[in-house]
Amino acid sequence: MSVLRLAIPSPLRRQFDYLPPEGMSEADLAKLQPGVRLRVPFGRREVTGYLLDVCEQSDVPATSLKPALELLDASPLIDSQLLQLCQWAARYYHHPVGEVYSTLFPRRLREGKPQLATGTPGWQLTTRGKGLPEEALPRSPRQAQAISLLRQHAQIAGTRLKAQGISSAVLRSLQDKQLIEMCDISEHLHSVEIRPGLALNDEQATALQTLLAAGEGFSCHLLEGVTGSGKTEIYLQLIADCLQRGRQALVLVPEIGLTPQTLARFQQRFEANISVLHSGLTDAQRYLAWEAARSGAAQIVIGTRSAVFTPLARPGLLIVDEEHDGSYKQQDGFRYSARDVGVKRAQLHDCPILLGSATPSLESIHNVEAGRYQHQQLTRRASSGGMPSIRALDVRKQTLQAGLSDNLIAAMEEKLLSGQQVLLFLNRRGYAPTLQCHDCGWIAECRACDARLTVHRRRRRLRCHHCGATSALHRQCPQCHSERLLASGLGTEQTEDFLRTRFQQWSIHRVDSDSMQSKGAMQALADEINRGEPCILLGTQMLTKGHHFPAVGLVAVIDADALLFSADFRGEERMAQLLTQVAGRAGRAERTGSVLLQTHYPDHPAVLAMLSTSYGEQARGMLRQRQESGLPPAGQLVLVRTDCPNAEYGEQFLQTLRERSTPHLPAGARLIGPLPSPMQRRAGKYRCQLLLTAPDRRSAQAAASVLVANAETLSTRQGLNWSIDIDPQEVF
Repeated sequence: MSVLRLAIPSPLRRQFDYLPPEGMSEADLAKLQPGVRLRVPFGRREVTGYLLDVCEQSDVPATSLKPALELLDASPLIDSQLLQLCQWAARYYHHPVGEVYSTLFPRRLREGKPQLATGTPGWQLTTRGKGLPEEALPRSPRQAQAISLLRQHAQIAGTRLKAQGISSAVLRSLQDKQLIEMCDISEHLHSVEIRPGLALNDEQATALQTLLAAGEGFSCHLLEGVTGSGKTEIYLQLIADCLQRGRQALVLVPEIGLTPQTLARFQQRFEANISVLHSGLTDAQRYLAWEAARSGAAQIVIGTRSAVFTPLARPGLLIVDEEHDGSYKQQDGFRYSARDVGVKRAQLHDCPILLGSATPSLESIHNVEAGRYQHQQLTRRASSGGMPSIRALDVRKQTLQAGLSDNLIAAMEEKLLSGQQVLLFLNRRGYAPTLQCHDCGWIAECRACDARLTVHRRRRRLRCHHCGATSALHRQCPQCHSERLLASGLGTEQTEDFLRTRFQQWSIHRVDSDSMQSKGAMQALADEINRGEPCILLGTQMLTKGHHFPAVGLVAVIDADALLFSADFRGEERMAQLLTQVAGRAGRAERTGSVLLQTHYPDHPAVLAMLSTSYGEQARGMLRQRQESGLPPAGQLVLVRTDCPNAEYGEQFLQTLRERSTPHLPAGARLIGPLPSPMQRRAGKYRCQLLLTAPDRRSAQAAASVLVANAETLSTRQGLNWSIDIDPQEVF
C-alpha cells in the first residue's frame, strides 16, 4: 500500500497521511516527487497540501485514511534545496511544517489554483505604431521617447521602460491610441547588458577582489563599511559577475521604502529583467514576480523579508543589505529571521552570501570572531567628504521650541543659507504622545492596550500605535468636562508645524509612516531631495535606513534621550546602531557634514561613546559584556508567549509548562517566569511569557523541543493561544 505523507497548513506540528487520488496508476504514483501540491480533504474543508514523501505504510489504520482529491502539479514548483530549507526552518523554529511550506508560494498557488502561462510582461509597437511618422507626437515627449525605444528594440520589458522615466500613464495613453500593445517577452530577449561601474578606492577594490576570489561555492561574508563607504557599488559589481556567469542574484532589503531606491540603482546599472517582491504588491503582481524568479526569466530579484523563500532557477548570489535591521525578524506567526534563513539557503544552494551593514549585529560580529564568517571592512567614505563631526548639545535649562534649541536653530539656518540640506530625526510620529486634562489629570488611554493614545492633529484623531484603534479627538475631558486639554510631549507633526512657521523660505518634508502611505511617495521625495536644493527633512527611523542624500550637511537628533533608557539588554546595541545610521546621512558628498545630538545627559556613557569611538569599537565592547553575562550571541534564548482575554489563564498555562518541562531540560538550560510582558495587555488580550536561557544552540534546541512537546499536551482555556520564538529579538 502506498501512502502519501503531506504537509498541511495548520497549527498542528505533525504530518498527515493520505491515500493516492482515486484512479492514479502505479506508473503515475512512481513519478510523484516531494513538493508537488495536492488538493485534499481536511476536516470539513478542502485544502492544498504539499507532498513530503511516498511511504509504504502508515501509523494510521488504512481504513481511516482518506484519498487525496486531486494532484495539482505534474512536477514540483520548487527545487530540492528549497524543500530542504523548509524542513530545516520548521525544525529550527519549531513551527508547523505545513505553514512553512505555505510561505513559499504566492496566494494563487496556496489556494490550489493552477499556474498561469506567464512570460515577462512587456510592450511592442502595433502595425499602426510602426507606421507612425517620427515627428507625430511633438507635444508628448515621453510618448515619443517610448515609440522611439520600441522602434529600436522591438520588444521591451515594462520595468526597462520605467527605468527610462516612462510611466504607466504614458504607456496606457499610447495603448488607448492603438500605437502599442502588451506582449510576453521571448526567452531569447532576456539578455543582460551591464553598464560600467564606478571607480573603486583601494579598500573597495581589495574587498571586491577578496569576495570574487572566494569562488562560486558557499561562503558567508560580512561587509562592514562605514556609512557612505560604497557598499552598494560592491554589491553591484558582485552582481555583475554573477550575471555574467549566467546565474541569478537575490537581494534582500529591510523595508519596502528602500525597494524603489534600490531598484532605481540597479536599473541604472543593469539592462536586465528585475523582479521585485514585497507586501505592497497585489496578488497578481506578486505571482508574476515569483514566477519570473522561479523560471529564471528574472536575473535579479529584490525583496523584503519573505523574499528569502523565493524560488530561483539558477541561484548564484545572495545579498542581505542592512543585515542588522530588526525588520528581518518576523514577529508573529512563523517567527523566522530572513538573515539567518538566507545563510542556510546559501549553504544548501552552495553559493556565496554577503551580509552588509555599517552597524553589523553583534551576532554577525560574533560569527566573524568564531571564524564562521569572512570579514571585509571599509573604514572610509567613497567620497572626499570624510566622516561627519559629532557634537552633543546640552539642552538643560535651555528654551526649546517644538523640541529645538536656539543653538540647533542657528546651526540649521547656517547650513540652509550655505545651500545645504538639514535632516532632523525624531522617532515619534503624530502630534503628541499624550492627551491630558489640565484640570483633573485624565489621560487618553487605549481601551484595548496598556498604552496611551497618540494625538494626530492633522486628522483630528487619537490613535493607538500598538493595536491601531482610533477615536475622534476630544473637545472636552470625558471625566470632568473641562475644555483645557493639553497635548503633552513631542511628535513629528508638532515639530513640522513649528518648522513651517520658522523656516518659511525653505521646503519642509516630513517622512514617517503617516506621510509616506501613498504608493511611490518615498521615491518621489527622494527624487526631489536629490535635486540638491536646500530644504529640511524631518522624520522617524524611515530616514535612517540606507538612503543616500548627498546634499545633507547637518543631521540633528532632536531627542537623543529617548534612546538612552531601555529594559531590553539589546537596547544599547540598537541605540548605537540607530544613532550611527542617522549620523551617517550627513556629509555624503564632497563637504564634510556635522551631527548634533540634543540631550539632557551629555555625560551619559552612551553619549560619550558616540562622540569618541566608532560603532565597531562600541559593538566589540558590548560583545565582551554579552559573553561575560552569557547573553546572545554568547548564549541562546527561547521565548514562549501566551495571549488570552483572561490574564490568569496565560500565567497558569506557563506555570504548568514550566513545572512539567524543568526536569527534562538539558544541563545549563533554565526557565525564567512566567512573567507579564512589558505591555501586558495589547489588542484586548493579556500577554505573558516564559523565557528559556541556554549556553549554546544545541541545548537551546533540545530544551525548545521539550517545551513544545509539553505545551501541545496541555489543555488550553478558550481564547488562549501560545507560541514559541527561537532567537527572539523582543524579550522584555
